[in-house]
Amino acid sequence: MVQTVDYFTPIVDDPYAFGQIAAANALSDIYAMGGKPLTVMNIVGFPISKLDKSILAAILEGGADKVREAGATLVGGHSIDDVDPKFGMAVTGLVDPRKVWTNANAKAGDALILTKPIGMGITTKAIKEGVAGEEVIAQVTYWMAMLNRQAAEIAKAYTVHAATDVTGFGLVGHALEMAKGSSLRLTIAAHQVPILPMTAEFAKQGLVPAGSRRNAAFVAQATTYATGLDPIMPTLLTDAVTSGGLLLSVPEEQAASLVAELAQAGMTQSAVIGYFDDGESGTILVDR
Repeated sequence: MVQTVDYFTPIVDDPYAFGQIAAANALSDIYAMGGKPLTVMNIVGFPISKLDKSILAAILEGGADKVREAGATLVGGHSIDDVDPKFGMAVTGLVDPRKVWTNANAKAGDALILTKPIGMGITTKAIKEGVAGEEVIAQVTYWMAMLNRQAAEIAKAYTVHAATDVTGFGLVGHALEMAKGSSLRLTIAAHQVPILPMTAEFAKQGLVPAGSRRNAAFVAQATTYATGLDPIMPTLLTDAVTSGGLLLSVPEEQAASLVAELAQAGMTQSAVIGYFDDGESGTILVDR
């Protein structure tokens, strides 16, 4: 049995989309362990005297639809009258104990695959500031609402040595956990990392969440950035992510096939973004 819980305040204006994103985010940890979600309980905070009940209904509908898509069952939950809207879920799932994915078993020579683009934190900051256009909002919403279910199911046919999902600690933060847990060095090829459109422009305008700035400080000692790298790249790679993709460490010879299969299933920005080796343990080199 595996269990996880997550919730947060709205990061998009559409309440139905917010419900979907919060649900996909909460379900993600189960998929990152190679598990299957079974039951879900809602966690709700809502200012019932200030906001129309239809907003709450739309949030719950979005979450319930995503739970159905996951093949899980919504069994209840708990709500409180709160100052700000909050929504998330507690999820229970099952995984074969002989096949649990952890973030600590990558092997030297493994390729690291990312299944979704990054840039959610900076882009949603731009949404809150009212400077993101409709196309940008639609793209970030699409990726955040996408379940990691299919990516996990496809990956199970391959040799996954280590896995995690990219969320609040950003790409480099979660990748560093894999490097440290596996006692290996990870080299990330910055130009191969899929990034949401306009993210760099928003970052250059200073639209960087506080959590992303804390991430950059947290990984600084263990991360080396190559000379000549675009100066905005460290900001993008440490951006706090909501409902990001999976990071999958697989043998190099299996990587191209897995990426192709992921792309065919709709994860069109899946990419090999780096490799593990026997260099300085628990460190990351970001190359151009």
